[in-house]
Amino acid sequence: MARTSTYLNFPRNTEEVFYFYKSVFGTEFSSGGIARMGDFPNPALAESDKNLIMHIELPILGGHVLMGTDAPESMGFNVLKGNNIQLMLEPDTKEETKLLFDKLSDGGKVEMELQDMFWGAYHGNCTDKFGIRWMFNCMTK
Repeated sequence: MARTSTYLNFPRNTEEVFYFYKSVFGTEFSSGGIARMGDFPNPALAESDKNLIMHIELPILGGHVLMGTDAPESMGFNVLKGNNIQLMLEPDTKEETKLLFDKLSDGGKVEMELQDMFWGAYHGNCTDKFGIRWMFNCMTK
């Protein structure tokens, strides 16, 4: 089922942030709990990054879900206030995903082209012409 959620990026403290939000909203992590960087094959991953959060989800109010990841400088990220939040769209089909992606990226900037990812999703992200960051994740499997 299609949904919209908010995706948050933090340099190395996503776990701390999400445990705080968990205490505020009194909810539990969903989608299997915490997925860590070291849970997935990546021979280039530094030992110090293996315990970082790859993906986490926390339902908050009215069916809205906060999602997050660690985006450390050791992996080429530069998280700043303002670039640490994205609106996550999860359309039902690849076709709808492509249509929305093309419209939102028109006049903006494609950060990652839509592509099939190892977790079974058609995934990509862009910044629209107004500076709003969008992430797309259509589960294909």
